[in-house]
Amino acid sequence: MQIYHKLEDVPTNFGPSLVSVGNSDGVHRAHIRVLNELVLRARERHASAVAVTFEPHPMRILRPDAPLKLLTPMADKIGLLAQTGIGAAVAIPFTSDLSLMDPREFARRILCEKLHALEVHEGFNFRFGHKAAGDVTLLTQLGSEFGFEVIVYPELRLRGECVSSTRIRELIRAGAIARARSLLGRPFSIQSTAGRGRGYGSMYTVPTINLSRYEELVPRDGVYITRTLVGTEYFDSVTNIGNRPTFGNDSFAIEAHLLDFHTIEITPETKIEISFLRRIRDEMKFSSVELLRGQIQRDIAMARRYFRLIGRTKIFAGINRSTGA
Repeated sequence: MQIYHKLEDVPTNFGPSLVSVGNSDGVHRAHIRVLNELVLRARERHASAVAVTFEPHPMRILRPDAPLKLLTPMADKIGLLAQTGIGAAVAIPFTSDLSLMDPREFARRILCEKLHALEVHEGFNFRFGHKAAGDVTLLTQLGSEFGFEVIVYPELRLRGECVSSTRIRELIRAGAIARARSLLGRPFSIQSTAGRGRGYGSMYTVPTINLSRYEELVPRDGVYITRTLVGTEYFDSVTNIGNRPTFGNDSFAIEAHLLDFHTIEITPETKIEISFLRRIRDEMKFSSVELLRGQIQRDIAMARRYFRLIGRTKIFAGINRSTGA
């Protein structure tokens, strides 16, 4: 997949293309439905399949007083988009100037002149242009003017819920990991590195890894059954998100306790990815460290039962970044 980080990077002879424009936060099932069809249609028409997105998310420019926590930071989103088979991703820098571009100019400059779009595929609620003045009806009219067809996709619902980035964020903030997983089409995960200053050397000898500071969306405080990728190796794990109240001074942390741990090589740059599978309980304050240790052992026992019941095949199919159903 070709990646262009600004419109100026797109070759002048690029195209023809089939395009989908959107923030694509989460690259969830509704996004995948559109992108899968986009790829198929592009092959039929001997054109490039292109996903256009924005960096940063427009809400971070338009509403800086209420910064949006993302499901997928840009690097993770690009990786997920690549798995759909599209030929190119264009991450347009979203600026105040871009936010002032009217819908007609957007269609002419970006879709027609830059990407030479034959088709534009969008969800039913797609909005674009200054003050989100453009919708799929206007886009269809502009397509007739500029020579591209518009394919509109109806709302996707699963078990009565709308598949949308907004709804998935709500579920994750509430700790409803299983429901969020259903709408995403894979477990929700976060990527970071091991927290610096923890005193580890080149060989890691303790089973608990604290993540370094993570600025995007995390599940509600509590304890979760997880799978943790350390470098290139997966571990079953139990992860605590919260302020560790048993130890007094509150300090927010994301801690993954690795089951069946063995000594591993790790550096401050080693990639850590935690995939959330099931919520166990709220974070609690215990009257003693001994009581906390007892609860941790019960949490671990529950996690081991979960992994035995679910089985490795299903777990790996969901965690190894699959974007399918």
